[in-house]
Amino acid sequence: MSNLSSSVALNTKKHFEILDGLRGIAALGVVVFHFIEMYTPHPDDLIAHAYLAVDFFFCLSGFVVAYAYDDRLPKMGLKTFFKQRLIRLHPLVVLGTILGLLGFIFDPFGTQWETYSGWTMVLLFLASILMIPYPIIAERAFNNFGLNAPAWTLFWEYVANMVYALVLHRLKRTWLLLLALLAAIVLFYISRSAGNISGGWAGNNFWHGGARVAFSFLAGMCVFRYQAIIKNKLGFPSLALLLALAFFVPYNDNWNWFVEPLIIVFYFPFLVALGAGAVLNPAHQGVCRLSGQLSYPLYITHYFVLWAFGNYYAQAQPSHQTLAWVIPSLIIGQIIIAYLAMKFYDLPIRKWLSR
Repeated sequence: MSNLSSSVALNTKKHFEILDGLRGIAALGVVVFHFIEMYTPHPDDLIAHAYLAVDFFFCLSGFVVAYAYDDRLPKMGLKTFFKQRLIRLHPLVVLGTILGLLGFIFDPFGTQWETYSGWTMVLLFLASILMIPYPIIAERAFNNFGLNAPAWTLFWEYVANMVYALVLHRLKRTWLLLLALLAAIVLFYISRSAGNISGGWAGNNFWHGGARVAFSFLAGMCVFRYQAIIKNKLGFPSLALLLALAFFVPYNDNWNWFVEPLIIVFYFPFLVALGAGAVLNPAHQGVCRLSGQLSYPLYITHYFVLWAFGNYYAQAQPSHQTLAWVIPSLIIGQIIIAYLAMKFYDLPIRKWLSR
């Protein structure tokens, strides 16, 4: 996602640490949005448009992948490219699925899993591990990946990476721009039809995810290919605020269909261009680095707690005063889980696999 799931760096190239930091801000915004969404009707959500962070992830991914591999892919070959992407992405997909399965079975506030046969549970687990959409859990709104809902974005990330390796990296930038313009038209059409651009996660809006990744990934590639990097002195705090502002745009039924594609088509590529050209204050280097490292594990592992929280809210109907400490505590717990997953699982496994 940046590529939420990619490091914005290569050892031999400049490291865009501010983009790493923004990736973490976006991941945190998604987590906060999902917790609030569990008990607040969507249009009234304080952080109503944080789900657009997914589109920011895809845009950043297009920029990062083009930057990292445009000049290397012909030399390294498809096999090495796909192997590197799998090593980078898939260990946490597996962990997210395992946590999702355990959370489904041992949820202290829900027993929905008991209505599914053992064979069905096995199929759900294997489909999630193998990144095969399998939207059968009605109690979870028929998420494409019922055991680990955020995996739908990784599915489209894989698709984007495959299309990049097979086709996009060979195209001249004019063709990329034309394809991005066509994808933007599709985005506006979907937004007009559905009223928003929040789809991609369920069986009935599966193809919306393809439209979202198509435009944003291409837009990110265009930012790099056209070198539309904007030199500036804004720094990480200012850019983090600019990104967060997009998430706090109010949701209005009358004009939402028009505002969301505007944010995705114009604002997010602009932020990527600014982030790539910004000057990092050394005092913010550690924050940006940690934010980037935690972003993917936080994003891909947070949902198993969310389902339990949703069941807890439905049963207990806690007051706003109770939620005021329960939700922050759970989010802090999720950040700790993400750190442990990164340090003791993801980094060691990727190091071992890379050998």
